[in-house]
Amino acid sequence: MLEDSDLRSVQEVRTKIEAAYRASLQYAGYSQEQVDAIVDRVAAAARANAERLARMAVEETGYGNVRDKIAKNLLNSDLLHQKIAPLKTIGVLAEKPQEGITEIAAPVGVVAAVLPTTNPTSTAFYKCLIALKAGNAIVLSPHPRARRCTCETARVLAEAAEAAGAPQGIVQCVNEATIQGTNELMRHKRTGVILSTGGAGIVRAAYSSGKPAIGVGPGNVAVLIDDSADIEKAVELVVDGKSFDFGTVCSSEQTIVVGERHRERVWAALAANGAHRCNDDETARLEKLLLTKDFGINPDCVGRSPQKIASLAGFSVADQTRILVVEIGGVGRDYPLSAEKLSPVLSVYFVKTFDEAVDACVQVLNFGGRGHTCVIHSEDEANIMEYGRRAPAFRVLVNTSAPQGSTGITTGVFPAMTLGCGAAAGNSTGDNVGPMHLLQVKRIARHIRSAEEAFISPEAERYFAGESPGAGGPASAAPAASPAGVAARVDEYLTNRGLSPRVAPPPAADPSPAVSVVDRFLTGRKTPPRAAAQRAAAEPVSPPPPAPAIRPVRFVCESDVRKALAGGAKIYIAKRTIVTPAARDLDAGGSVLVQTEL
Repeated sequence: MLEDSDLRSVQEVRTKIEAAYRASLQYAGYSQEQVDAIVDRVAAAARANAERLARMAVEETGYGNVRDKIAKNLLNSDLLHQKIAPLKTIGVLAEKPQEGITEIAAPVGVVAAVLPTTNPTSTAFYKCLIALKAGNAIVLSPHPRARRCTCETARVLAEAAEAAGAPQGIVQCVNEATIQGTNELMRHKRTGVILSTGGAGIVRAAYSSGKPAIGVGPGNVAVLIDDSADIEKAVELVVDGKSFDFGTVCSSEQTIVVGERHRERVWAALAANGAHRCNDDETARLEKLLLTKDFGINPDCVGRSPQKIASLAGFSVADQTRILVVEIGGVGRDYPLSAEKLSPVLSVYFVKTFDEAVDACVQVLNFGGRGHTCVIHSEDEANIMEYGRRAPAFRVLVNTSAPQGSTGITTGVFPAMTLGCGAAAGNSTGDNVGPMHLLQVKRIARHIRSAEEAFISPEAERYFAGESPGAGGPASAAPAASPAGVAARVDEYLTNRGLSPRVAPPPAADPSPAVSVVDRFLTGRKTPPRAAAQRAAAEPVSPPPPAPAIRPVRFVCESDVRKALAGGAKIYIAKRTIVTPAARDLDAGGSVLVQTEL
């Protein structure tokens, strides 16, 4: 039974999505220049409010810290804006004259954006910018524990968009978001696509809503440090990543896997970078505190400082401690701390060989982070490629901190807060999601060739000559030029396209009935009837000219020209022969290709 808050939420969603839909219809007529001006103004407003909104997020949720929340806000208002600004997303995207294709952008209309509590303002920046850039309206559904800061973010961005000329209602936020209200948003008839960030439950709900959805899976980032790496630098980067915003980024490091021979160097480097090494008792306490029996994450520990988490577990650490580190003896259900922890708690697992290290990292990813992100610190390109080949992750980062690398700060991947995990995790994409994922492409396709010209194989050539492509002989015992032969070819044509063969006419001395059937078939396909030609064939005519001794080819590529040059041969081409640009360039002197009049 719905509570009053659910009813209010559902009604609010319906009202706001209708307003967003009306705005999207008007916005669909805007030019690229108008859209870009709006996106520029929204990004500027986001940057100007980055610090204020970061503080609101920390105060309301208790997750993370202000300094790193500011960095995430700037990622999604500065770096993201730089990346999307030059993109063509409105109107004609591309002209391909040789293919006769014109590509035109088609916005999805209304984006239903479900937001997390861990990154409530930066994700709002990100989703609004990419939705607006793609020509869409957007309705935000905040996490109940981050409602105030998310709605304030939406207000700032909506005002900036409308001040720049966007239709009223282009950015909306649900003030009273409930589960029922969010479900209504995802299933509403006006929703074009769902862009969902959050826990596994909300992502599953998005994919089961009946609407197109872009959702992401959880991260359980494995980090391999191989023998060729600068151990001290690698550990420094790991701690920088793991401590960032107290581990709230889903792509933050979870488990280091490193050779046993580097044990002492690793522990020394961790200590030098502010890590607290937990003893057996502290490790057992953390295991009990951080994770539930079914490996869920304790929400009271998400994004908390290492001092707070240690206190909750019943021990204390120094004020300068940046992360807590535990050693584990394996990966999987018997070693709960090899799972994702969403906090500044890092696991370390020592192995003997590189192959064992790769296997362990694969196990970590399969234990709750399949398809997401992994890292390798190495100077050995062969090891890097082997790790990238075997690891079930769509972001394989090299010699960088994981949060900064996966979101495009320190790498060349697209700046994003929605990181797809692909089919391995039940996601629709493995990409870092951007505006091109929020539009579709229409293609105007012009006639550029006949059906015969589309194919180049000997089988196709025999087919269009009326012969059986497979047998290399006649398709029928009847002569191809006879009425029965023509009718047989029509039957074969229909059968090859999954249609019922022509019903054969009753036998008659005069062949004209069979010819008329063919005529009707050809006339229906806008091909000139053949009856007149058939009748004319019975009248005395001059004998046909002999067939040309030279038969042009249908297709010429670079290798064909090279063979002809080597053998001193010629290649005869007709007006409709397809010749690749490389082949023409190779025959620049005209010594091989010979144009016929056919």
